[in-house]
Amino acid sequence: MIDLHTHTIFSDGVLIPAELARRAEVKGLRAIALTDHGDQSNIDFIVPRIVDVSKELNRVMGIRVIPGIEITHVPPDQIKGLVDNARKLGAKIVLVHGETIVEPVAPGTNLAAIEAGVNILAHPGMITEEEATLAAQKGICLEITARKGHSLTNGHVARMALATGAKLVIDTDTHAPGDLIDDAFAKRVVKGAGLREADFNRMMENAAALIA
Repeated sequence: MIDLHTHTIFSDGVLIPAELARRAEVKGLRAIALTDHGDQSNIDFIVPRIVDVSKELNRVMGIRVIPGIEITHVPPDQIKGLVDNARKLGAKIVLVHGETIVEPVAPGTNLAAIEAGVNILAHPGMITEEEATLAAQKGICLEITARKGHSLTNGHVARMALATGAKLVIDTDTHAPGDLIDDAFAKRVVKGAGLREADFNRMMENAAALIA
């Protein structure tokens, strides 16, 4: 399992990066991205610290730790600037908190994220076919999520990806130890979205390519 969407105490997670990485390693994960929630107020604080701790952990751990950020609830017209800034600060994986149906995400967020060239559009809710098509053209991954609530639209996201050729990844959106999953549970989530084990394998290939 490669999980490219998790949170630490640098946003609303409950674990420090070292403990999250260790728990993920014991769970059998090959790689994990630390992608705390960020906006204009904290991105310059979070990303450099995640970059530093990732370097230290990667020197001694078997799991690979990737520094990232999840740009969250930012007005759509400000997303592109934050995506660019996050990368300048050292984020290797940039997500945008997509238009999940369980939160009041601003309309237009999905499109702005895709146009900004994020790596992953997290839990994109009722993403349109036009948006998914653009994501496919730009090589942006859409997320199938194991997170309660956000996962309600996994089936729709899967159908849009299949219809348009958009790439998929599966992530946990981990906030606490119990949110981490192994390959077996991830395959169940994928199956629940109407996909097959072969699709899970492609998701792992897509995730691996993002961190290559």
